Amino acid sequence: MANLIDQIEKENMKESVPVFSVGDTVRVNVRIKEGDKERIQAFEGVVIARKNGGVRETFTVRKISYGVGVEKTYPIHSPKIASIEVIRKGKPKRAKLYYVRDLTGKAAKVKSADNN
Repeated sequence: MANLIDQIEKENMKESVPVFSVGDTVRVNVRIKEGDKERIQAFEGVVIARKNGGVRETFTVRKISYGVGVEKTYPIHSPKIASIEVIRKGKPKRAKLYYVRDLTGKAAKVKSADNN
């Protein structure tokens, strides 16, 4: 039974998923269907969490839009996601960055990996 589930999950997984982790700034390009037209919309922000594994793996991206914090959770292997680009590598001290929700401005910034 477990082998059958694993086999079905493998079929639905994407082959090429970029390597990114919590603290990285990413741009997620999502396919949006409006009527009979389809377009790609970008959402850029900091990855504050990654959960689960395999085909169920999700990640949460947070950004500040017009002074309001916006968070979106995406399944990594979703066919709706056109691409994920890593803009900047982060070097966090935690596995989940939920504390960033309470911070504003420069304090909410995650240290960059290239600046030691």
